[in-house]
Amino acid sequence: MPVEIMVQKFGGTSVQDDAARHKALEHVRYAVEKGYKVVVVVSAIGRKGAPYATDSLLELVDSGKSKLSPRELDMLVSVGEVISTAVFTELLKENGLKAVAMTGADAGFRTDNEYQNAKVIDVKTEGILKTFTSNEVVVVAGFQGLSRQGHVATLGRGGSDTSAALLGAALSAERVDIFTDVSGMMTGDPRIVKKARFLKSVSYEEVANMAHEGAKVVHPRAVEIAQQAHVPLRIRSTWDSVDELGTLISDRDLSIQDYRSVTGIAHQVGLTQFSISTAKYSADMLFKLLAKNDLSVDFINILPEKVVFNLNHIQSAAAKKILAKEHIAADVISDCAKVSIVGAGIMGTPGITAKIVTALAKYGIKILQTTDSYTTIWVLVSQKDLGVAVNALHDTFLLGA
Repeated sequence: MPVEIMVQKFGGTSVQDDAARHKALEHVRYAVEKGYKVVVVVSAIGRKGAPYATDSLLELVDSGKSKLSPRELDMLVSVGEVISTAVFTELLKENGLKAVAMTGADAGFRTDNEYQNAKVIDVKTEGILKTFTSNEVVVVAGFQGLSRQGHVATLGRGGSDTSAALLGAALSAERVDIFTDVSGMMTGDPRIVKKARFLKSVSYEEVANMAHEGAKVVHPRAVEIAQQAHVPLRIRSTWDSVDELGTLISDRDLSIQDYRSVTGIAHQVGLTQFSISTAKYSADMLFKLLAKNDLSVDFINILPEKVVFNLNHIQSAAAKKILAKEHIAADVISDCAKVSIVGAGIMGTPGITAKIVTALAKYGIKILQTTDSYTTIWVLVSQKDLGVAVNALHDTFLLGA
């Protein structure tokens, strides 16, 4: 008889203190009582400021100026998840659950040698499956694996989400539950969007696009892994009751004829817009120069007479120096925000761009740049207009939808 497996991932706030860990314990116990073998993936305890959080560990060596190699930095930051794994396993055992703790390497994660941002090559699940023959729960340190060189390697930001999704795929889990401090996906950031609404179900594509455009509930890489394996994800709150299932992320229901045009509004802040004439410096030359200096551009428009692109706050400072050194003139607008209108039904729906322009014009908001894909329309505005812009677009597309 095949083993039914559930993967549960608990983020830093879900294991940050005894109260949070006891709430997480309730969810694990409930799944065990339902007959599942449970793989629990944990992040480091707490967020920046907490002693074992990833950012706090990096501050111990002033990571921006540290003389440690990327491999040595991974030795340091991987400790946070290992501590969290041991602490949570202790709690499970104290409360009568048969649990075993594993590092990422123990759990079978094999990576390349790109320390600090390693890619997982393989997940060898034999160790977990063998452990399940006499145990109910395996607690795995997220965010890490074993490199080809035989050293600990971390998976980059959002790595614990990625660990959970990869285990869900490798173990053919019934689903992966991502526990966080919100009850699920919303149609907009509730801290800014006054009338944001809860989404009961969304497609992989919609969530991945929302995540790429600034929604921070789940890492887009994890969503893409789950989609490839057709493993359902749920975004849930650790603090909700055990039968509150949050937002289901799965394949789009193709039987729905009139799928919603817009799923949600996402945003990113701290962008700087660069406009550069191509009269003396071609787009090809410009992007080669930026790539040579490890600058990753976003939100690009290539026009016959100019190139327009955006960089985040840190990279924009570097770009200004590089352009000045090469005597390349640029019109620069700082403090911009990108607002993204995301929806699987955008393609082929007429009038969406007209609605965007009308909604923003009503409040005198200047559109600095725009582009689109089959699931997303992006608009660049001044950051001071962000609050009004996202609420105007949310009300236009999502109220009453």
